[in-house]
Amino acid sequence: MAQISVNHLTFYYDGSSDNIFENVSFSIDTNWKLGFIGRNGKGKTTFLHLLLGKYSYNGSIDTTTVFDYFPYQITKRQMQLSAADFVEELKAGCELWRVICELTQLGENAELLYQPYQTLSPGERTKILLAVLFSGENDFLLIDEPTNHLDQDARETVKRYLASKKGYILVSHDRDLLDACTDHVLVLNRKTIEVQNGNFSSWWENKQRKDQFVLAENEKHQKEIRKLKQAAMRTSQWADKNERTKIGYDPVKEHDRFLDTRAYIGAKTKKMQSRVSQMERRIDREIEEKEGLLKDLEMPADLKLVQLEHHKNTLVNLKDYSLKYKDASRPLFTGLTFAIHKGDRIALHGENGCGKSSLIKIILQKAGAIDPSIALSEEGLCEIASGLIVSYVSQDTSGLQGSIPEFCRIHHLNQSLFCSILRQLDFERVQFLKNMEDYSEGQKKKVLLAASLLTPAHLYIWDEPLNYIDVFSRMQIEKLLLEYQPTMLFVEHDIRFRKKIATTTVEL
Repeated sequence: MAQISVNHLTFYYDGSSDNIFENVSFSIDTNWKLGFIGRNGKGKTTFLHLLLGKYSYNGSIDTTTVFDYFPYQITKRQMQLSAADFVEELKAGCELWRVICELTQLGENAELLYQPYQTLSPGERTKILLAVLFSGENDFLLIDEPTNHLDQDARETVKRYLASKKGYILVSHDRDLLDACTDHVLVLNRKTIEVQNGNFSSWWENKQRKDQFVLAENEKHQKEIRKLKQAAMRTSQWADKNERTKIGYDPVKEHDRFLDTRAYIGAKTKKMQSRVSQMERRIDREIEEKEGLLKDLEMPADLKLVQLEHHKNTLVNLKDYSLKYKDASRPLFTGLTFAIHKGDRIALHGENGCGKSSLIKIILQKAGAIDPSIALSEEGLCEIASGLIVSYVSQDTSGLQGSIPEFCRIHHLNQSLFCSILRQLDFERVQFLKNMEDYSEGQKKKVLLAASLLTPAHLYIWDEPLNYIDVFSRMQIEKLLLEYQPTMLFVEHDIRFRKKIATTTVEL
């Protein structure tokens, strides 16, 4: 057991005017199972890279701990090999028998290590890399979003495995995973960093209580400021009125006025003006305290969505439907029957490779939303309502390049409205000046979501929309979908999101 002490850490990327971290100090224990929480672009992955010594920084990170990082980068050459041939290249001194022991805990056998790596599913690859990661001794492990693109079964396996381990930082936006696998949280708030005992739910419950207290205190300060401003204004008006009586007076009405009355009036005015100055100083103090209260308050903006009304009630109808790649020996699925009616929010659920994304692409192709270039053969009925307009979010963000104005021009989006939605999804204004290939994966996903929300449609098809999306934005999107209740077909492995949003789950 050791300590990692971060003292006065300041870091920024070359060419950037903003600090990612500014004078940050905290300590964590290497025996903890630490969940790392924060909005996209706040610096979670950057901090892990700082621990690994990849960047120079101001301040200090003091520890005797050796770090290792997930995911390992797999080269094109390694993709052609079996994992057994290159595990030592990933982790120095890695022993294959230890990897096999870890794989057994992940529900896999040793044969997986001897298959060509490129033929393995995303879940199998993740399990191998985790087994390599945990095969060492006394390393403090940095685990960066291990469940993206994994199906529900693989997620459950990874969740059980991590829950049985300790001594790591886990970056994840999956609330279910964070609850099951962490006993402390490290949170990047808007302006501060905090370390707290407990898992995600206990931290979130504490944060909600804290935010309610902050809002109540803020309202109290606002009332005090209004009261002080009104009193200062009245006193200032009295002082001005009193000062004007120094010169000139009505001898009939003020028959008792003497020559020294003017000095008395001046002294009285000065006293009133002094009281005004005191009130203004109190107002400044109240405003300063109020601003300090709100610095970490999360107040996500309410998103909006404009859905088109189709003349038909049934938008998509599948009956005894089968789908197969033309060169494959067996179909992806057979006998699939379901319909999408107006107001339905249907979740496609199944293991990786069962055909969820392929089915989505066929529906998009039939609706004219993508080019008909998919090498798939089909049997049965797949009927799409005529004139159906679809808004699509792909799970793939690799095609995002260039500037925001270029993206808006290509996709015929109103740039002002598009940037407004991104701001509501907590994009910093400075991000609008960057090219999209420089965005984090979460920021890229927000670009696709913002484009979808800005596109009026009859049907919204989202393929794993929440991969890399931060917890706060997930809750924001949940609130939007529950409020506007658009017709949807989606794939999402975040179990909490799926249970909240889906009206029906179709198993493939």
